[in-house]
Amino acid sequence: MKEITILDKKFVEFIPENDIHKRVGEIAYKINQDYKGKDVVFIGILNGAFLFAADLFRRIDLPARITFVKLASYTGTKSSGSIKELIGWNEDVKGKSVIIVEDIVDTGHTLERIVDEMKIRKVTDVKIAAALFKPDAYTKTIPIDYVGFKIPNNFVVGYGLDYDGYGRNLPSIYSLIH
Repeated sequence: MKEITILDKKFVEFIPENDIHKRVGEIAYKINQDYKGKDVVFIGILNGAFLFAADLFRRIDLPARITFVKLASYTGTKSSGSIKELIGWNEDVKGKSVIIVEDIVDTGHTLERIVDEMKIRKVTDVKIAAALFKPDAYTKTIPIDYVGFKIPNNFVVGYGLDYDGYGRNLPSIYSLIH
């Protein structure tokens, strides 16, 4: 197994690049089927979701727009538990079908904040697409509609996910070696 070091931590390859791209194609196909004939707004959550959002959006065959918001809840390898809005909402989504694009859903705190914001903005419907989902860490009841991979509650980097800003550019996903 491929092992790498980022700053002071060691990681091992967990989900190879080819598996990621195959799964993104399957998610895009399902969204294209589910939203056929609808105008959809994709909202990518920065910074982590930028690669997943780009790969997914390129495979969408619908009338669609994409925008991004930036929220933060991580410091180092642990969730801080608080969500700080860094870049606000700039898209009119009232009456639209919205798909939130997340890199990873673990506790669900960030997701809950975003879904609440969509309710305030009176969207027609909101669905969640997450590259990664940690069911063992999830504390909310919001359904995750499109899941790339369910993973254990381990810290991961790569494919947009980082450790103190590093590792986002890795094409595969790596898990922290304990």
